[in-house]
Amino acid sequence: MRFPTLVFWFLSLVLFLLPCLGFLAVKLAGWAMGFNVSCKGFLLAAAMLVAGWWMLYLYGHRVGRFQCEVRRADVAIRVPQSFEGYRIVHISDLHLDGWIDHADLLRKRVEQINALCPDLVCFTGDLVSLSSQEIDPFVPILKGIHARDGVVSVLGNHDYLPYARHLSPKERQLEVERIIHTQREQLGWKLLLNDHITVTRTGESLAILGCENHSVGVHQVVKRGNLAKTMNGTEGMTRILLTHDPSHWRAEVVGQTDIALTLSGHTHAMQLRILGHTPSSFLFPECDGLYEEGGQWLYVNIGLGGTLPMRIGATPEITLITLTPLRTPPCPSRDTPQ
Repeated sequence: MRFPTLVFWFLSLVLFLLPCLGFLAVKLAGWAMGFNVSCKGFLLAAAMLVAGWWMLYLYGHRVGRFQCEVRRADVAIRVPQSFEGYRIVHISDLHLDGWIDHADLLRKRVEQINALCPDLVCFTGDLVSLSSQEIDPFVPILKGIHARDGVVSVLGNHDYLPYARHLSPKERQLEVERIIHTQREQLGWKLLLNDHITVTRTGESLAILGCENHSVGVHQVVKRGNLAKTMNGTEGMTRILLTHDPSHWRAEVVGQTDIALTLSGHTHAMQLRILGHTPSSFLFPECDGLYEEGGQWLYVNIGLGGTLPMRIGATPEITLITLTPLRTPPCPSRDTPQ
């Protein structure tokens, strides 16, 4: 039985048992105090909870995970004059195993990205979930992403395949190398492994940094980032950092470097957002959207794919970030979901 199926049935069982446990507690109290309690109301509550969960899951599976919204944020940082108005499209967490039989929708997402006329596309990790072979059917589609300065990417925790328990260490390393090779050679992406590139306009430069996954929060399965190495050689430039896990921002970036903008993914907003709130906020102080502290910015993209085949409220996103002069206040907004 696959992990998503286990999660579905586990939550169904928990929701059913909660009213049953409530009934047992009241029943014991009734026995002690000499009154009788019927189980009908508790059974009805259990059935309604399970039915409601099944309906939500069906919506999230058939509709929610295939929606998409373009979120926009103007970010005010000190950039060279040539880069004022620079357009960065930020995408994350494709988890390509979830796009099997839905290639037409992925092609539509690529068209949406290109329609935003980006100067640069940044992908912040988790291209796959469990295997390098997940990429193969989608190479022709992903090669279609176009930007003036290309596509820059980093690896996420899933891209190191720590959850593929059947692989030996050597097999896992070969799989990771294949993911790296596919991104660089077949997709034409500039995959950064604790490295950087420099984008130049009329003699002025912008440094794009890419750290390997460095999780330092509650989920520390992969810690391979080397921020000092990544920054080396970019002194004096405006720096933008790609790092998959947003916990890295508070641990090593904000207040400790002059990195102006950090782009992350990883959280998926737990693929659940109700009335603007997501349970991922209990695990990640920065889990969804735009954050600022001391003039340094973080954007957490909640991803286009997912590890569970459903999304409720946490609509998959493509983010357009526009760099503006520091005097301009930030103004994040959302487009209507498509």
